[in-house]
Amino acid sequence: MAGDQTPRPTGGPDDVPTGAGQGWTALSYLIAGMLVWGFIGWLVDQWLDSGGIATGIGVVLGMAGGIILVVRKLGTPT
Repeated sequence: MAGDQTPRPTGGPDDVPTGAGQGWTALSYLIAGMLVWGFIGWLVDQWLDSGGIATGIGVVLGMAGGIILVVRKLGTPT
């Protein structure tokens, strides 16, 4: 009977969010990538005194990495 079935567990590593969850996931990947790699670039700037060039490179690399993560995680519909 339908009432005797146990619910399927959610929250596994392969679950893809639906609807607005996909948008929030994509946005968080992009922002986190920019912040993390921008901060690493800023640290390199402080170390080498390069005038902000490494920070810019870090932010661009963070955006590229975030886009790659979004495409890998959310790009293929199931």
